[in-house]
Amino acid sequence: MAWYDEAIFYHIYPLGMTGAPKQNEYGEPVERLNKLIPWISHIKSIGCNAIYIGPLFESVGHGYETTDYKKLDSRLGTNETLKNFVKECHNQEIRVIFDGVFNHTGRDFFAFKDLKENRENSRYKDWYCNVNFWGNNSYNDGFGYENWGGYDLLVKLNQRNPEVINYICEVIRFWVNEFDVDGIRLDAADVLDFDFMKALRQVANEVKPDFWLMGEVIHGDYIRWANADTLHSVTNYHLHKALFSGYNDHNFFEIAHTVKRLNDMCGGVFKLYNFVDNHDVERIMSKLSTAKGFVPVHIMLYTLPGIPSIYYGSEFGIEGRKGHGTDADAPLRPELVYEEWVEQKEDNAYVKFITSLGVIRNQVKALSYGDYREQNLTTRQYTFSRSYEGSTVVIMVNNDDNACTMNGGAPDGNYKGVLSGRTITVCGGGFSAEIAGNSGEIWVPENGNPKIEVDEVVEEIIEEITEEITTNEPVAEEKSITENKELNLNKPYEDMSIEELQASILAKMAKNGPVTEDMKRSVIVNTHQGSLLNWVRSFN
Repeated sequence: MAWYDEAIFYHIYPLGMTGAPKQNEYGEPVERLNKLIPWISHIKSIGCNAIYIGPLFESVGHGYETTDYKKLDSRLGTNETLKNFVKECHNQEIRVIFDGVFNHTGRDFFAFKDLKENRENSRYKDWYCNVNFWGNNSYNDGFGYENWGGYDLLVKLNQRNPEVINYICEVIRFWVNEFDVDGIRLDAADVLDFDFMKALRQVANEVKPDFWLMGEVIHGDYIRWANADTLHSVTNYHLHKALFSGYNDHNFFEIAHTVKRLNDMCGGVFKLYNFVDNHDVERIMSKLSTAKGFVPVHIMLYTLPGIPSIYYGSEFGIEGRKGHGTDADAPLRPELVYEEWVEQKEDNAYVKFITSLGVIRNQVKALSYGDYREQNLTTRQYTFSRSYEGSTVVIMVNNDDNACTMNGGAPDGNYKGVLSGRTITVCGGGFSAEIAGNSGEIWVPENGNPKIEVDEVVEEIIEEITEEITTNEPVAEEKSITENKELNLNKPYEDMSIEELQASILAKMAKNGPVTEDMKRSVIVNTHQGSLLNWVRSFN
């Protein structure tokens, strides 16, 4: 068992959360990362025991156009600032993983600057993919190269070059030695070379016990990336989509079928990184058709197989919708001033609810290690169990505005509903319980489990949420990707826009059979160009 098997993550986008300028002038360091020090105790208090933070290292803009892998972004401070941040996290028993942006660099990276200066004579010309001295690029350098996502700002590294592999491995060792980091989230892992990832895994196995590699993968057969040779885990975008759309559509079948497919895919061995929002997708409160869904969706996030994660600020129930133009992600990455938010922490029902789920998750080992079994399923009710070392926990979730009686199965004995404080006696292996609308329950055996203490009766917190919230605007129906767009599907995939790639994928799907609304939605919500390129190329 490793630390990450029992992790609850708190995800931070530091340039946004600290209010750093959008552009880096490479001036004197400003220690904005220190603004996050007070947040560490908050993160601990809501039950999180791990932080995923990034990007962190010197870049010119949003952080993913790396200038220097060994220097904290000067908008955040110095290396000493980052060292102290990680040390304070460890002092509070919180693990830390960094964002590893190893698929591409920025144009200010030393190897690319040498390439611009020395062209054909540069010793780094093979560090990048498809450098062409007879072409050009949007910066008019007089040579072409392969970029990432259609942006010449992001120059794609040649991951099959031994020098590049050795350099990135050296970077990982440096991060461990300099900052004592506990793991890395690999950006754009679904477009990384597999041999490259195997080399990173070898380094991970060497540098630190239980050093964790988690990769950003949007779609596909996750076991290709999460296995004994490459990564320990990947981002669970399949479940992310199922959780909010399954609630909005009153279709728990989508969630249960997704869980079963993922469980079969990973064999119950590899734990996926579960989330309901992050720095690239809209906040969960902006995706739900009604904010009442916050309760059942987060019950499932904390109890279904996998490693749960909370994106900074979402524990307060904040909203965030994508904007328009080149800075469309800015609304998803706001500055949060600790002093302004800590004042409302004690009275915020969303924080109190997340804190209660954190307490439960940390104390009930079956939620981290237990097997998964679906028990009862309708479009609006979902019962499943997690069993570990002879202890069975039963979870019931109600996706209806009205209360209903739900059925479950468990070994005979006394059980406590840790959200309501109710107790039941199971006799004959089955039981029934009334579950309030837009709510749920976690039934834990009273024998063999620690007494779970939460600050308040969680049922009252849930009632506070459902009584005081106002209904959000319904999630906008996805527009046709062809609406108001002039699409050209007869050009190379590399030259296509996001909308053209989506249309091409849907066209190829249609050749293989009927395209359901669920299939269509899965394409439309994917706006990652590299992922879409891989997807469209995967068709025969």
